[in-house]
Amino acid sequence: MLGAIAGDIIGSVHEGRGTKHRGFPLFTPHSTFTDDTVLCVAVAEVLLEGGDFIDAYHDYFHRYSGAGFGGGFMRWAASRDRRPYHSWGNGSAMRVPPVGFAAQSLDEALTLARRSAEVTHNHPEGIRGAQAVAAVIFLARQGADKTSLRAEVEARFGYDLSRSLDEIRPGYRFDVSCQGSVPPAIIAFLEADGVEAAIRNAVSLGGDADTQACMAGAMAEAFHGGLPEPLRRETLARLTPELCAVVEAFQVRFSLP
Repeated sequence: MLGAIAGDIIGSVHEGRGTKHRGFPLFTPHSTFTDDTVLCVAVAEVLLEGGDFIDAYHDYFHRYSGAGFGGGFMRWAASRDRRPYHSWGNGSAMRVPPVGFAAQSLDEALTLARRSAEVTHNHPEGIRGAQAVAAVIFLARQGADKTSLRAEVEARFGYDLSRSLDEIRPGYRFDVSCQGSVPPAIIAFLEADGVEAAIRNAVSLGGDADTQACMAGAMAEAFHGGLPEPLRRETLARLTPELCAVVEAFQVRFSLP
């Protein structure tokens, strides 16, 4: 799941800035992890140790409350509410990558994605976005090619992946909905020849840069079998020891490079 975290960190300085090009520095002194990383690690911890997604999300929020959480999630987690709030936002899709890496079957990936999403994002679009990202990651790890991945997503989830990034980019704006941000993030991955390229593609949309780069980076990591060492090293260096320990345990448990 390091591709997700790398995308989050790299995209963090572009969120809200409308970046429409790919030629930016990967890391800056201000590049940092955000709520995307924190909740990915929360999901990873549940998959590693068991437990409840609600408790994990609450606990990680209170440990990292300054990480840039969305308003709805902040209100939910701050009050330790246990009821979902019918969100269709892309928070469900940004935190799901560990599911795609841990699942042993597509059915398990879809079931776990739903479980990880619906405790907050019980709107059908929130669940669909999470399941689509988890499915791409799982199938990519099994060796699916991009033609079959595109066809599977379009058939199973009803997303239109026919447009190119060059067609999408000029009119694309900041969009935190699953339906508005997940399909372009998948296209960013499909058009890339590596993890770095997928992250650059996602940021260049000029939208919810850290979250879309998080999703695209995770899918590219699964497809290409890991991260280049310099990207891996720079990513890990920006995590707290606690987050790093969970990530490394997850990589070992699920035999990830």
